[in-house]
Amino acid sequence: MVNYKHLHYFWVVAKEGGIARASERLHLTPQTISGQLSSLEDHLGISLFSRVGRGLELTETGRFVLSYADEIFSLGGEMEELIHQLPAGLPKTLKVGVVDVVPKSIAHRILSPALKMADPVRMICQESSLDTLLAELAVHRLDLVLADRPIPSTVSTRGYSHKLGECGVSFFATKKIVKKLKNKFPQCLDGAPMLLPSSGNYLRSGIDRWLDKHRLYPRVVAEFDDSALMKVFGQEDAGIFIAPSAIEAEVEVQYHAVCIGRVNEVKERFYAISVERKVLHPVVAEIMATARESLFSNNT
Repeated sequence: MVNYKHLHYFWVVAKEGGIARASERLHLTPQTISGQLSSLEDHLGISLFSRVGRGLELTETGRFVLSYADEIFSLGGEMEELIHQLPAGLPKTLKVGVVDVVPKSIAHRILSPALKMADPVRMICQESSLDTLLAELAVHRLDLVLADRPIPSTVSTRGYSHKLGECGVSFFATKKIVKKLKNKFPQCLDGAPMLLPSSGNYLRSGIDRWLDKHRLYPRVVAEFDDSALMKVFGQEDAGIFIAPSAIEAEVEVQYHAVCIGRVNEVKERFYAISVERKVLHPVVAEIMATARESLFSNNT
């Protein structure tokens, strides 16, 4: 890579018309500048100046390099001018990836403290699969990934999984469906219409094991990748649905449903994944601390 200090010396010499005048402008000895020019020419493998009498004249390549140097240092000057014109208190940027299976309410509860900090924060969120978001994190296009599990051992992406907390799951149904249930929880699930996360989902595996253990065989009406969509169908009397116990009260109000039972054997776990072992981003550190202290304080 080009040494930009050497390039700057070349640019000043070309603009000033010689090493002596450039040394006055840069407050350096002519020997220092001459040495730096030689280093740049050695790196590029070509002469930038030819000696004409006691002076220097740009070679054809030198004029070509100068045109690029003009643009580089012109842009640098524009950048400095722009920075000085920026308003004080420019918002910090927080780029977050949310794994698509993380409940929207949980993601909102975890991230909302970022917008309540003393210094303004501009948050940019994107949702996708864990593999896609980890790839974005690896090239520093994201500051943080919210996930329902740590980085899988099969993934080579370098990163660190910080557990925010865990909680059990709650089962919900509308009053119309509750009236049709014949037994108390959990026996009432046997044969009842059920909405579940898609097969292969990390949470779904835990639910299936728990149902098998208790020999409960609900009638699976539909499966969803999107937990928010599952709740909407549940609100419309399609079947019993589940959500993290940490947001139980919120789900009851938002989806006009009642909690019919809780299961602590099945856990929903939430992680903040970063490229740093020790999180240095102040906004990320704040939302992690808040999640652990409030959202999951009674469930970890």
